[in-house]
Amino acid sequence: MVSITKIEDVQKVLNSLRVNDKKTGFVPTMGALHPGHISLISKSVERGDNTVCSIFVNPTQFNDSADFEKYPRTLENDLALLAKNGCNVVFMPSVEEMYPGGSTLREHYDLGFIETILEGRFRPGHFQGVCQVVERLLRIVQPDELFLGQKDLQQILVIKKMIELKNIQTDVIICETLREPSGLASSSRNARLSEMQKEQAAIIYRMLQYCRENLYNRSLEELSAYAQQHILGNGFDKIDYFSFHNAATLAPVELWDGEEKLSALFAGYIGGVRLIDNMFMN
Repeated sequence: MVSITKIEDVQKVLNSLRVNDKKTGFVPTMGALHPGHISLISKSVERGDNTVCSIFVNPTQFNDSADFEKYPRTLENDLALLAKNGCNVVFMPSVEEMYPGGSTLREHYDLGFIETILEGRFRPGHFQGVCQVVERLLRIVQPDELFLGQKDLQQILVIKKMIELKNIQTDVIICETLREPSGLASSSRNARLSEMQKEQAAIIYRMLQYCRENLYNRSLEELSAYAQQHILGNGFDKIDYFSFHNAATLAPVELWDGEEKLSALFAGYIGGVRLIDNMFMN
């Protein structure tokens, strides 16, 4: 595995690896790697010839500077995990390398309604920052396939929209959310939870499961109220949303016809740590 910090150098290495039409897979991360990230790396290794991973804590997608400062950074451990799991190239640029003109000079992406709901509503500007960095990374790496985890379902749809807007020739591969034995979705933020809080946070998964199992027995409004009541009763300080949406577009669904494909999406705080999760319902 080679570790590279400069755009020019990573492009040279990747060009040499692309000979004979070899397929390149890409897993963008902000570091603090966990088993969910490793499952994406494994999927890329399984499907292609070369796997590239980036580690870059992107300042433009944090609408809260304190959240940016608190984001866990575990570089030594990350590099060991990547080398052990088949990554060929790790790209670790500085902020100056990625944003030579400064990170405030932003292009605006016309993402439509999807950036006004859910995460877009509670983290204004977040998805513009995501698009900014992912477009830059895709143009640098030029992968055949981009591997993303279903836990960030809204972000996946945003990135697919950006790829379409910018006519980037990369296929998005969506990988199932990896979970701890309790059902808690793997996340870098879990490192900031105590063992007790991790146990309590597993209520998110249990409530998503409950909604899926009772989808035909109760209204969506009743299911959401029931889930929120139980989540708040299990150590959560605050819920930003627990709501139902069209699984393909994330258009909000309040009255369900019994056939439309649904996803339930959640965001909330426990011990000051914000967790998100989602599940396809039918």
